[in-house]
Amino acid sequence: MVPSMNKKIKSDSVDHLFEAVLCLKTKEECYDFFEDLCTVNELLSLSQRYEVASMLRNHRTYQEIAEKTGASTATISRVNRSLNYGNDGYDLVMERLHKDCEKNGKTEKRI
Repeated sequence: MVPSMNKKIKSDSVDHLFEAVLCLKTKEECYDFFEDLCTVNELLSLSQRYEVASMLRNHRTYQEIAEKTGASTATISRVNRSLNYGNDGYDLVMERLHKDCEKNGKTEKRI
């Protein structure tokens, strides 16, 4: 079992940040908060990693992912490692989004 990063990042300030994120209620609130919190490049990097994870989960090749997202093979590999050996955070979120979409009769946006 790979040691959890939680022990490396766990702190009062990280807890405070996560509490702030958990209180956001709308996509617009998220845009406002993250635009204030992150640089444009930081936010684009985070969203790119999430898209890479989604594509890997859908069995896309590294080449397809790199072409669609512009991610480097190093980034794709890092995300793949998280999917295979991480804390299942990507899977948790993707499963919840999938269930919410099914419940609301929506189709998921896939790249």
